[in-house]
Amino acid sequence: MSEPVIAQKSPIPVTVEAGKTYYWCACGKSASQPFCDGSHKGSEFAPIAFTAEKAEQVYFCGCKHSGNRPLCDGSHKRL
Repeated sequence: MSEPVIAQKSPIPVTVEAGKTYYWCACGKSASQPFCDGSHKGSEFAPIAFTAEKAEQVYFCGCKHSGNRPLCDGSHKRL
């Protein structure tokens, strides 16, 4: 599998709505980070669905290397 583009080396805070599904960009090419805009088309990447259980602020992975995708796990500190 190819390596994703590192969109940024820090998490992206987003206030999510309870019950809403968000599609996280896994390829790193989206202009709508951290969300998918279809830039992965023609590649082996696909967006990752995240459904918020409650309204809160979450931290989506910006580096695309998290072991807890789509949320940040601090992997950007090792890049």
